Amino acid sequence: MFDRSKEGSLEETCLTSEEVFRGHFFSVSRDQVAQIDGSMHQREYIKHPGAAAIVPINEQGQVLIERQFRYAPRAVFTEFPAGKRDLGEATIDTAVRELAEEAGYQAREWAFLTRIYPAIGFADELMDIWLCRGLSTVEQRLDEGERLQLHWVTIGSLLEAIAQHQLPDVKTQIASLWLVRMHDGLAAWPTFRAASYWKANPPKIGRAHV
Repeated sequence: MFDRSKEGSLEETCLTSEEVFRGHFFSVSRDQVAQIDGSMHQREYIKHPGAAAIVPINEQGQVLIERQFRYAPRAVFTEFPAGKRDLGEATIDTAVRELAEEAGYQAREWAFLTRIYPAIGFADELMDIWLCRGLSTVEQRLDEGERLQLHWVTIGSLLEAIAQHQLPDVKTQIASLWLVRMHDGLAAWPTFRAASYWKANPPKIGRAHV
């Protein structure tokens, strides 16, 4: 879409980097950067381990969503199940683990939907969104202090929620719009395979594709 050979002037070079905060699973860095004209600037951003979001699809074509309170915005949100990536973990492994822990399901088949950067202005977090089907129940293992409600909903109801500004969570809104396009035949469904396939053949989405 764009001529990347003409975008060198947009990039910045890190000169120094200082960690100013370290929390339970993310840290905050303050970097000094240089632009092509020699000017120097300060950038503060969150370093995040990455995450995976999951869109479980049942035999009736419904999808599983969660209702969960999020402390930072102080509100209950509608979301697809998701969770942060453990150190060294492939996002398909994150997705399989989070589906079991949060939702109490395992899936026979998985398909890679897309990769997003939810907060590019202040975080390096990337999130892979996975579809899954062929579901069966397993023991749900919520984290300490984690409380949520699970609901099966139609794809159409998600589109209606977007139109009524009732689906502000970015990963859920993006995945829902993909679902609507595929459901309506405007985009092809991705290939579903066993999780072990994706473990051995991770999606090839690199910086050149951003």
